[in-house]
Amino acid sequence: MNDIDDDVRAELTRLRESIDNIDAAVVHMLAERFKCTQQVGRLKAGHQLPAADPAREARQITRLRQLAENAHLDPAFAEKLLNFIIAEVIRHHETIANESAGKEDSGDR
Repeated sequence: MNDIDDDVRAELTRLRESIDNIDAAVVHMLAERFKCTQQVGRLKAGHQLPAADPAREARQITRLRQLAENAHLDPAFAEKLLNFIIAEVIRHHETIANESAGKEDSGDR
């Protein structure tokens, strides 16, 4: 990489710094999203609601695919990303529900 033109190197550095900033923003946005979904999980557990909501998930996938198309992002990629996030959210909700059920069981003794 030592034989790269200084202008090219500078542009590459600038673009990579932008990518790093965007990656940081994505991580922070995901953290905020998971804070909200943790609250949803606690609410669901408190009212014995199922961890998954297939109808909501389908609406979200449709919505996200449309947003992706409007943003000139591959909708299939956006759907894969959302499915990955949804799977993690459901796992969290199941964990919360199991912990909640365990607390209720131990309180009954």
